[in-house]
Amino acid sequence: MDADAGLIPVQLRFKTGLTGADYVTREAWREARLLCCPLHPRGGCGFARHGTYERKIPAGTLIARWYCPQGHRTFSLLPDHLAARFPGPLSEIERVVATVEQARSLEAAADALRSDPVTLASAVRWVRRRVAPVRSLLTVLVGLLPQFLLGCAPTICALRGRLSCPQVLTFSRELAQAQLQALAYPLGFQPHLHAGGERNRCFQQCMGPDPPRGIR
Repeated sequence: MDADAGLIPVQLRFKTGLTGADYVTREAWREARLLCCPLHPRGGCGFARHGTYERKIPAGTLIARWYCPQGHRTFSLLPDHLAARFPGPLSEIERVVATVEQARSLEAAADALRSDPVTLASAVRWVRRRVAPVRSLLTVLVGLLPQFLLGCAPTICALRGRLSCPQVLTFSRELAQAQLQALAYPLGFQPHLHAGGERNRCFQQCMGPDPPRGIR
């Protein structure tokens, strides 16, 4: 019997150990492999590579994608340095959160972080969209990984000290790899939720055009 497609993730982890620049330079999406269909692990569904889609930041980033004709779903492998369902790398989001933690106020942090000509209110909204989900995630991670984080404050600064690493969010993809499908963005791949907690069965990546020749 097929798995419930509403519970199957459409995004999966691609462990590369690369920075964003190295990922682009090496064209590492060409090295991505997804050996079986998440919907039909026994095969027979016509599962095949379906080209790539683009992430604007860092420039030149492509994400490898596959398609299941029977399930009418695409699946992609997201490299560890990129945020899930959020633009840009995890390191940039972490930088924002760490700046807020050390600033005298959220407004002061927003004013310092946004150098482009936007209003302070817009900058504050931009910062809050990054800070709020990460703060919730850090609280979850402390409870989820007591072997590493027991008694640790749920902040970027505290976790950097406890884990002895400069990039907490990227490192946490490794530590919590077994729970990534249950963790929310920008770290994990938990499906979007409707009001009332139901998963959105209609959420799916844009299939886009047929892959160009030469993209394997």
